[in-house]
Amino acid sequence: MNETLRLIHQRRSVRSYDDRPIGRSTVDTIVQAAMRAPTAGNLMLYSILEIEDQALKEKLAVSCDNQPFIARAPLVLLFLADYQRWTDIFSASDVPSLCEARGEPMRVPGEGDLLLACCDALIAAHTAVVAAESLGIGSCYIGDIMERYEVHRELLGLPRYTFPITLVCFGYPTKAARERKLTPRFPQSCIHFKDRYRRLDEDEIRGMLESRRKARGLGSDANVGQHTYAHKFSADFTVEMTRSARAAIQAWTGGAGEETD
Repeated sequence: MNETLRLIHQRRSVRSYDDRPIGRSTVDTIVQAAMRAPTAGNLMLYSILEIEDQALKEKLAVSCDNQPFIARAPLVLLFLADYQRWTDIFSASDVPSLCEARGEPMRVPGEGDLLLACCDALIAAHTAVVAAESLGIGSCYIGDIMERYEVHRELLGLPRYTFPITLVCFGYPTKAARERKLTPRFPQSCIHFKDRYRRLDEDEIRGMLESRRKARGLGSDANVGQHTYAHKFSADFTVEMTRSARAAIQAWTGGAGEETD
């Protein structure tokens, strides 16, 4: 196994950080690596916000489902899906005149553009994560930034064609964090298919959930499917994330009741 594969296979989420700060040149190295990530049409449909203000970190620690370690992280980067920059470029480049000359209405970003920008931002985020890992710096994704869209839009000054797809905390891991066991994954046979999607049969589902039950050290009578439904799928934070994403999509597409400037 080469060094890159070793880094990928040994990475785990890190939520406990040493007091050691991450130097400016190291932060720039991580961001520059993110900016070399694959991007649709070289459009770079993302922006990276470095959350430096401690008071802002503490607010995000509360708004992102009450996770205090966010406020303690030496480096916090927010990855935004961003089509605002290109809409501004189109305006500055007098694209409306081009559209008028061609006899067609000027197009504005739609749902597909949002999804593409989310892909760009997430690819950049994970490139940053791998780069940081290579420097001995751990990380943790915070998907809860997608919750409370209206609050985060106001808090971070987000314009219409942006969406906070993920927040990532970085820091040098504590000894305990470095020694924590890796989180097991599902068997490859349940995830990796060829040519066409294949739904799992009940025996495969039972085997998959049994491996998860053992990995979590749950009792033999534990129902992993029900546990996951109750604690993840139907949990309050997931319901709020769905509501928040719907509000963000409505704002992006100019839905009823949303500002369109």
